[in-house]
Amino acid sequence: MQTSPPLTAQQLAAFSSFAQSLADQVRPLSRQWFRHPLSVDTKADESPVTQADREVEAALRAAIAGQYPDHGIFGEEFGASHAEAEWVWSLDPIDGTRAFISGNPLWGTLLALLHRGRPVLGLIDIPMLGERWLGAADAPARLNGEVCRASGCTELGQAILYATSPDIFEGTDLAAFDTLTQSVRMRRYGGDCYSYGLLASGHVDLVVEAGLQPYDYLALMPVIEGAGGVITDWSGQPLGLASQGRVIAAATPQLHREAMRVLGAAKT
Repeated sequence: MQTSPPLTAQQLAAFSSFAQSLADQVRPLSRQWFRHPLSVDTKADESPVTQADREVEAALRAAIAGQYPDHGIFGEEFGASHAEAEWVWSLDPIDGTRAFISGNPLWGTLLALLHRGRPVLGLIDIPMLGERWLGAADAPARLNGEVCRASGCTELGQAILYATSPDIFEGTDLAAFDTLTQSVRMRRYGGDCYSYGLLASGHVDLVVEAGLQPYDYLALMPVIEGAGGVITDWSGQPLGLASQGRVIAAATPQLHREAMRVLGAAKT
């Protein structure tokens, strides 16, 4: 079986520069809609969508098509195009639309670049705070250009845990999550993608969620891993386009194993 050649540092540097230029381009576009009147529609999955979501993704798609016309795109608002390509961009124009429409500034734009289905580049941009995390394969994660590291926490009893909302858990998932949170130092809600940036910078130790879509987590993976953390599904399997949306991100392998153990025991 023929394998693809390894990515070069030059390739990743070029893609990283381009991803940051994309984020720079759409920051003003999303910011101009924030805390301004706009209509909110409900999608088939009951999630909200606004004109801001659509305009930002449209701008991202146009820029990618202009620079890399042979690349595929998988976006939240307009679906997949050329998804079988060697290189595919995952786009979440406004991760945290509920935060966005309620005036909370902790929403972000997520960009990931997949090479043959594997995320090799991830960007978390928080426009209203001017904070940006960037992760690339075999390189340290960076916040606004400075290397960042996860906390090193190894014990559940010392861990600060975040989830976007208790509403994302249902049935046995909710019971398992509640059991896990009884073992941690602190449980907090909110943040969407911002929580993962906080984990990469050592402020949060554990993020556990369910019901996510690939465009919600693909960009997070290179950032968390580049900061020394671990991010998988609830069974410890690598996340990908076919994952079921249950995500554990932890500061250390030890903490990750403990979280998986508690979640698994609670669901049996």
